Amino acid sequence: MGSRSARRVVLITGAASGFGAGAAQGFAAEGARLVLCDIDERGLDQVAEGLRESGAEVLARPVDVTDEAAQAGLAASALKHFGQLDVAINNAGLGQPFTPLARTEAADFDRILAVNARGVFLGMKHQIPPMQAAGGGVILNIASAAGLTGAGHLAAYAAAKHAVVGLTRAAADELARHNIRVNALCPAFSETPLFAEMADRFACRIDADGAEARNRITARVPMGRVATVDEVVQAMLWTCAPSNSFMTGQALAIDGGLTAI
Repeated sequence: MGSRSARRVVLITGAASGFGAGAAQGFAAEGARLVLCDIDERGLDQVAEGLRESGAEVLARPVDVTDEAAQAGLAASALKHFGQLDVAINNAGLGQPFTPLARTEAADFDRILAVNARGVFLGMKHQIPPMQAAGGGVILNIASAAGLTGAGHLAAYAAAKHAVVGLTRAAADELARHNIRVNALCPAFSETPLFAEMADRFACRIDADGAEARNRITARVPMGRVATVDEVVQAMLWTCAPSNSFMTGQALAIDGGLTAI
């Protein structure tokens, strides 16, 4: 268990906080070498330095995932620095304030689609060739429970995450013959900075305190709580594990039962 990712090179976008930072810690604990990126350069540096202090090999680059040249450069840097790319986790994303579709600004819709969907597309576009050349690899795209169901007042976010699921399934169909597995993870509400920001905005919208806002957001979750980052990270590690060798094209809900109702 402790060595299942030993020496594998794992690329993670959005690694400065939340699932990305948690995944970096989880894969480092398994012995992986890491290629980390985020638009938040300061947060990224803090995560990378902490990992290096614990003995991990880390290459960190500030990257806007909507920039194709930057995405191409990130994949090229992984090859130049480590000589291979085994696993790619396309995690970078934006949230959305609760907003009726008819009051959603077109510019906000475009920005959310650019980061959450185009960013995943561009990542895969430049991660696939080195994996094909090496004879295989693993890609994990972080979608959302909102990419599996309707999500009222989150139309732009839901549209983007549905797109991620579609990209995942299309790529899995194309790449299975190349020994590249492609899956999507679909968390619901989780203890990340993104959720904290959403809860704060919702509290203002309903004129309630933070605790009441959180209670109302999670009221629909059968398990009655949000996920911890580690619970999602454990699913990420398992999905990408070499032993999980026959699963591809799947959108896995990590949601406390939310999509079961």
